[in-house]
Amino acid sequence: MTDDTSITDDVVSPSVEATEMQPGDVSETGVKSSVPSVADGGTPVAGSSLSQEELDEMTANVVAALKTVYDPEIPADIYELGLIYRVDIADNRDVEIDMTLTAPGCPVAGEMPQWVDNAVRAVAGVGDVKVNLVFDPPWDMSRMSDEARLALNMF
Repeated sequence: MTDDTSITDDVVSPSVEATEMQPGDVSETGVKSSVPSVADGGTPVAGSSLSQEELDEMTANVVAALKTVYDPEIPADIYELGLIYRVDIADNRDVEIDMTLTAPGCPVAGEMPQWVDNAVRAVAGVGDVKVNLVFDPPWDMSRMSDEARLALNMF
């Protein structure tokens, strides 16, 4: 993607029309703004037309969506398992995700990227979604969060 800011495990979102919008207004794209854009006094972010507040809100929304996707063989969501390597959101709200699987031969290898696509596409304001399945670096248990370790009794 071009003209976007990439933050590993974080998300960057585009701004909404700022000159007439106030927090809570709805933009031309139908996205309700609950945080100020840069033009409305939001905190600027280097390399992005979006405010830090917009980025934080979109990050939280996309991560929440990713946490609804579970590996059917493991009782933990894919975000906490560390299967999400990278999330980029361009200023036009297109989202690109690099993810992996616990093993290349995972029985849901053909389905899980579509589950991720569907979950992220359901986030208000998200444009196009592209999910890339990657295996470098290979996943290992060190990528799991404490929450996932607790769910799997791995402490």
